[in-house]
Amino acid sequence: MGRSSKDKRDIYYRLAKEEGWRARSAFKLLQLDHEFNLFTGVNRAVDLCAAPGSWSQVLSRKLRFIFFFMHEVKIVAVDLQAMAPLPGVTQIQGDITKVTTAQEIIRHFEGQPADLVVCDGAPDVTGLHDVDEYIQAQLLLAALNITTHVLKSGGTFVAKIFRGKDVTLLYSQLKIFFSSVTCAKPRSSRNSSIEAFVVCQNYSPPEGYVPNMSNPLLDHSYDVDFNQLEGPNRVIVPFLACGDLSAFDSDRTYPLQLDADKQYQYTPPTQPPICPPYQEACKLRKNNLLSREDTPSVCPTQSQDEPEPPDAKATSPRYNGKG
Repeated sequence: MGRSSKDKRDIYYRLAKEEGWRARSAFKLLQLDHEFNLFTGVNRAVDLCAAPGSWSQVLSRKLRFIFFFMHEVKIVAVDLQAMAPLPGVTQIQGDITKVTTAQEIIRHFEGQPADLVVCDGAPDVTGLHDVDEYIQAQLLLAALNITTHVLKSGGTFVAKIFRGKDVTLLYSQLKIFFSSVTCAKPRSSRNSSIEAFVVCQNYSPPEGYVPNMSNPLLDHSYDVDFNQLEGPNRVIVPFLACGDLSAFDSDRTYPLQLDADKQYQYTPPTQPPICPPYQEACKLRKNNLLSREDTPSVCPTQSQDEPEPPDAKATSPRYNGKG
């Protein structure tokens, strides 16, 4: 298949390159903002599991445009993996499960809490849905945990979620900390994917709750009456399909010539990933060396013949993967 094949199969991958976004996932945050007005009144934002930076890009373009003459907006991106610089974005290469990372975020905000926290992190999927759903749930809880350290009362939290049979516990956890929780599916998210996004608004932790990184948020003991609900009726979270039928369908194949007045021209990816975890495997495969043992090598400088980045965000094996 030629290099334009993916442009036909994935319209949002193609549009992301043409509009200068680092990944197609940028459209997911844009479409969520269109439905929920996430950026209204926000001048301090945090992007967890940020690499390669498409959601940080959206925050940078949108918030810096809103506050162009006020110079008040501050954006912090956190990831274990290195990320190419973005204008107006402070990067922290750290672990979201460490209290020192939360302290560093607050330090960049000069002691003030964030108005908005977003997280598009996802694990390296295995294809075993139960395993993938469990790991994603743990990642979401880790993101929620650090969010309780840095988010202001009344703030908003947006995160990726894999919808499965046991997702009710996650919803109930989120309802403890937020008065409004909605599960949303952007048009740019494939219908064939179990991913969706929880939009949690009006952060209001239980009285007396003290954020603690050692607390896994799994004991579910803050509200006695809430815990009496059992089975599928424990929590009912609204589900919203973003957009309408006029938007592009993420599962449809489109012709290269979308506009009769504009000739199609291939556009390379905006920003290749910096030393991604799969780089060594790609090198071995290219040289037909996958069956041979090889010693780990130090990450080389980005080269011209490096493979194109995936349509999803580059992943990190522990917490900071992207989907």
